[in-house]
Amino acid sequence: MQPAASRKAYAAALLTALIIGFSFLFVKIALQTADPLDILAYRFALSFAAASLFAFPGRDVLKKGLPAIVGTLPLAALYPVLFFTFQTFGLLYASSAEAGMIQGAVPVFTLVLAALTLGERTGAAQKFFTLLAVLGVACLFAGRTGTVFSASLLGILLILGSALSQAGYNVLARRMTRTRSPKELTYFMNLLGFVFFGLLAFGRHLLNGSLPELIAPLASPSFIFAVVYLGVLSSLVTSYLSNYALSRLEASRMSVFGSLSAVVALAAGALLLGEELRPAALIGAAAILAGVIGAALSGKRKREA
Repeated sequence: MQPAASRKAYAAALLTALIIGFSFLFVKIALQTADPLDILAYRFALSFAAASLFAFPGRDVLKKGLPAIVGTLPLAALYPVLFFTFQTFGLLYASSAEAGMIQGAVPVFTLVLAALTLGERTGAAQKFFTLLAVLGVACLFAGRTGTVFSASLLGILLILGSALSQAGYNVLARRMTRTRSPKELTYFMNLLGFVFFGLLAFGRHLLNGSLPELIAPLASPSFIFAVVYLGVLSSLVTSYLSNYALSRLEASRMSVFGSLSAVVALAAGALLLGEELRPAALIGAAAILAGVIGAALSGKRKREA
């Protein structure tokens, strides 16, 4: 890869982590007005609307019709559908700290899957720094104020399913970007998210006779502001940036950058919400930074088989 292309890919990965890190703050704001499924419905309705305006893949892609959509279904099923479904219901049975620690293992899952399915080869240094970042995430969440460990087996399995879905997305997107553009993948991913979560939320309220509750959050300016961030930036922009980065970086290397979102979330909580920073959390943040930098710089990239 040319140095300029490499810098753009790393910049995309860093920006993705930054946006996702702040998304936790906006999820908290939205949860004050609506439940998680309704938030997902609005989130992907906005992301698809924005994708249709700004990330439209072009007439040539749409001329492919149903085959183009069907070909993207496995990727979109992993992320956003399975990822957010497992995560949403998993958080009913596990604390956010437990979910964060399990989710932090995504780089390890990705490294293994990429080696098995893509033939990616990683050196000892990259493996070490990847593990360092994962341990840093575990330390960061374990050291946060108010951390509670009370997950049931079901909660652990659901969050584990979410982590595996994200790892599967990293690997599959890396493969699919060889034949499809990041814009095309992004558009159909957000289309499926809009259809799936929109129908799920609408159907639930229809069965419960509570359709007014689906519309009620729109009366809150803070909710609208939060879902605009979550839909446009945290769904549409990050999915494009991730697909772009994965078209140029190995899945195992790209996935480590996701750990940075935990550091951003920690900083946002401290600066904007006044959350206490414990020494263990700071040590974890330092380990994540060292792991990400080390994984990015460790050795020369090896060609995939």
